[in-house]
Amino acid sequence: MLTFLHAADLHLDSPFHALPPDRAAERRREQRQLLDRLAQAAHQAQADLVLLCGDLFDGQRARPETVQALYHTLEELEVPVFLAPGNHDPAVDDSPYARLPWPGNVHVFTAPQPERVALAQLGVVVYGSAFTGPHRLEGPLTGFHAQEEGEALLLGCFHGDPVSPHSRYGPITTQEIAASGLHYLALGHLHTASGLQRAGRTYYAWPGCPEGRGFDETGDKGVYLGQMDDRGQVTLEFVPLARRRYLTPTLDITGQDPEEALRAFLPTARGEDIVRLTLVGERDENNEPDLTALTALASGYFYSAALYDQTTLPQALWARQEEDTLTGLFLRAMARRIQAAEPDQRPLLERAARFGLAALEGREEPR
Repeated sequence: MLTFLHAADLHLDSPFHALPPDRAAERRREQRQLLDRLAQAAHQAQADLVLLCGDLFDGQRARPETVQALYHTLEELEVPVFLAPGNHDPAVDDSPYARLPWPGNVHVFTAPQPERVALAQLGVVVYGSAFTGPHRLEGPLTGFHAQEEGEALLLGCFHGDPVSPHSRYGPITTQEIAASGLHYLALGHLHTASGLQRAGRTYYAWPGCPEGRGFDETGDKGVYLGQMDDRGQVTLEFVPLARRRYLTPTLDITGQDPEEALRAFLPTARGEDIVRLTLVGERDENNEPDLTALTALASGYFYSAALYDQTTLPQALWARQEEDTLTGLFLRAMARRIQAAEPDQRPLLERAARFGLAALEGREEPR
């Protein structure tokens, strides 16, 4: 049984522009610490080899401390490591891959054409290629077919886009995957884990990024540990590695005091995460959520927190909107405006609807 670790898209040295400079520097340090967790996962699984499928660095240049951390991690793995540079960290003359000698157990693919590397001691052949610039219009598997080699297990380590056949980032089609002749194709580029896929006899997957960097990369992030039997049958296990997760939970405050509802929610969450929390449900018009105070409360618990109010007023506000009256006309118009508005504008528009209804009904104060 062959055991392997498949990772991609670490994006080390990301700028984290949305964070203050001190927090951005801390997040980059935490990215480097991710390498330790990756190595620990490989050691605990007793992995026979490691496949790193591109975009290890966020750019063509990397901080010396980051390169050093990656070097030591790969060296300490003590098993064959294959690295396929991607569109963010292409194999160019001034890249870390070209400027530095890498440990003897590391093989960096440097050409756009698939290269074959045999591991006789494992009965494995690994194919891989590299981006040599930030874009690649021709797919890395275009016209590729691995040669049959008796009982050898055939693996691929590539960076490319399996979603769009017209992508500028190495398009890969399911037809090309099925025609590759590989037993397992390890991919990088997409930042959401795919689960185990299959085209023809070829199993394939992309693990996503192992550490989110924004709210477009939410939830658990990690790597795949795979096992392959001597018939080429593959199983994958997802291993979460992220130090901090980006999360977008909702909190229903219907019938509750907003602060009490938030205090009850906080112990159910991980304080090290980065959270964009949205209040939903019906709010009490006499106890409106104080977003400034609630954000301060959440920020004292989470690494970073932002709160948004998408609550609505009790349905009684809209009870008359179907009337064939001026009041009904006003309420229908306001309901359409609220539905079309940005989420952060809806509470203000609902408050306007409440005051407008009060005026139409001859009341000084809204209910």
